[in-house]
Amino acid sequence: MIRTSELDPNFKDEVSKELGGWEISRCFACGTCTAGCPVREIDDKYNPRKIIRMVLLGMREEVLSSEFIWLCSTCYTCYDRCPQDVHLTDIMTALKNIAVREGYMHPSFKEQARLVLEFGRLYEVEDFDNKKREKMGLPPVQKTIDEVRKVVKDPAIAEVCE
Repeated sequence: MIRTSELDPNFKDEVSKELGGWEISRCFACGTCTAGCPVREIDDKYNPRKIIRMVLLGMREEVLSSEFIWLCSTCYTCYDRCPQDVHLTDIMTALKNIAVREGYMHPSFKEQARLVLEFGRLYEVEDFDNKKREKMGLPPVQKTIDEVRKVVKDPAIAEVCE
């Protein structure tokens, strides 16, 4: 059930002002994006046509707090097939950017940010890994990359990891 008091009529305008979101109003819900979407075949929660409809209706909170905006694999199937030339992958990126600014972030991205802050890479290098590399004649890998950690030590990034 949709409560009209909870709808944000300016949400589509906010998305259209975001980089990549300007074509949101061109969609006429033909369903071509949904029919060709490989993610949709695996997970019914991801429905590009429904997501655009929710944005156009102004269902801001539901869209930004949902997990489904993070499921787009950016395969560009919808991008190539859309008869209205709506670049859905760009719109999904715009929605993700707005969601992050509003404090919504998928846990997997939080974990990636935490790992980069801690190790300077997306995985921890153990002594075991370096011993295997040594046996293969490869040089050891540093356990942490301090230069990368310094770059991402920005307070805004650290805040996202919490």
